Amino acid sequence: MDPYDTPESTPRHGASSRLKDYFIGATPLRKRLESVRKQASFVPTPPRRKIPQCSQLQEDNDPQKFAFLLHKQWTLYSLTPLYKFSYTNLKEYSRLLSAFIAAEKQKGLAVEVGEDFNIKVTFSTLLGMKGTQRDPEAFLVQILSKSQLPSENRGQKVLWTGWFCCVFGDSLLETVPEDFTCVPLFLANGAETNTAIVGTWFQETFDCHFSSLAINAFNLSWMAAMWTACKMDQYMATTEFLWSVPCSPQSLDISYAIHPEDAKALWDSVHKTPGEVTQEEVDLFMDCLYSHFHRHFKIHLSATRLVRVSTSVASAHTDGKIKILCHKYLIGILAYLTELAIFQID
Repeated sequence: MDPYDTPESTPRHGASSRLKDYFIGATPLRKRLESVRKQASFVPTPPRRKIPQCSQLQEDNDPQKFAFLLHKQWTLYSLTPLYKFSYTNLKEYSRLLSAFIAAEKQKGLAVEVGEDFNIKVTFSTLLGMKGTQRDPEAFLVQILSKSQLPSENRGQKVLWTGWFCCVFGDSLLETVPEDFTCVPLFLANGAETNTAIVGTWFQETFDCHFSSLAINAFNLSWMAAMWTACKMDQYMATTEFLWSVPCSPQSLDISYAIHPEDAKALWDSVHKTPGEVTQEEVDLFMDCLYSHFHRHFKIHLSATRLVRVSTSVASAHTDGKIKILCHKYLIGILAYLTELAIFQID
């Protein structure tokens, strides 16, 4: 089964509507960010980017420390700065959010926690999850459950996980007032109803605004090129592309799998700028794939829409789903996602 078709990742209209309902509107504090968002919204796409590398901050961390973030499907969101957020109050935030979730459950609202479980929320920092020393610390939020039934003696179970980060976020950090904490990228794993409830609490507590972060075909092409350019000790997965063909009565998908060493050889043949990826190289890389596919199957992929890319580094889907597969390039992946999140803030 396609990993993006699992029940857990299937969007549910009700929860999506609740996210939209809670994360819209204007407040005096939000208006103070008007100029910040306008500046971020019209930042032109850079004609070149650095190939993801392992930063010194990441090298100083134990790879096992972030291992639990790998090989999970994360849903992406962009997030406006948090007002009056304090890293010294994480324990209090855990208590308040736990109480909020319990209250929502008592109201009969859809909370994916089960009938016989006590709920516990934890906040913790992800030290080292940053691109520069100036970036705010990333932090993790988890909803845990512990059964009240004597027969259930399994300890705590993670029901939902979300994390907030800012990696090389200088373009936004320079314009944010001191009272705000800038963590524009939010990644969630778990039931969307829980994401909605957690988001509601953040909106009410820190006057912030969440938006789903979709990834268009243009940015997927950049991801394909940058991730193919990464040097791997060993390739763990085939390089795959998925295109959607709009047709009636239902769309048609075209999958194109390439041996990762062949994909890297193709990239090396078009790559001329050491340490960087340029827009011209991305276009040429994709054009070569289109030409090769047309030569064998007589299908013009340029007339379709790229919806997913998958490599040994990571995989991403246009609906804002991503799996990070390689710890070595974690910071580089998050840097690009942070850039997209900042660009979307409006």
